Amino acid sequence: MVSPDPVPPPVPAADASEPSLSRLYARPGFLLRRAHQISAAVFEEECRALQLTPAQYGVLTVLQAHPGLGQSSLARALGFDKVTVLRVLRGLEGRGLVERQVDTARRSVSVALTAEGASVLSQAQQPAERAYRRLLGPLDRQQQRQLLDLLQLLTGELEDAARAPFLPPGADV
Repeated sequence: MVSPDPVPPPVPAADASEPSLSRLYARPGFLLRRAHQISAAVFEEECRALQLTPAQYGVLTVLQAHPGLGQSSLARALGFDKVTVLRVLRGLEGRGLVERQVDTARRSVSVALTAEGASVLSQAQQPAERAYRRLLGPLDRQQQRQLLDLLQLLTGELEDAARAPFLPPGADV
């Protein structure tokens, strides 16, 4: 059964200038931000022993699939801006989990997992899966599929509005 439309009813004209917490808390942006905070907290709790964040896990995962990927392509593969990917890479590099190689001729930087990075990523698989199951746990299977389908539709249709581009490695430009 589909729940009633979550969009709050319009505020009467007399109250339009008054701030409404119920309207704020029902806005998609607020709920998406809050869901992201919860998602990150659940992931970090499950991966605490590995000291791994969702962003770091994403970087390691992409690099495992595409060793030597350029730093700019890595940012696009995760929908990160250049500053964010650089911050995440510096942290991973400081821990010895990735290494960056500068190609001065092409004026680019490629990134690869180290053996330690591959080991940490391997150790993170079960905790990451537990985090995924916990995050979707309040929903039944049909709701889980529906949520993921709706999020993919939303992000796909509004991709042009994103602050940072998303382009999976190997995707046609």
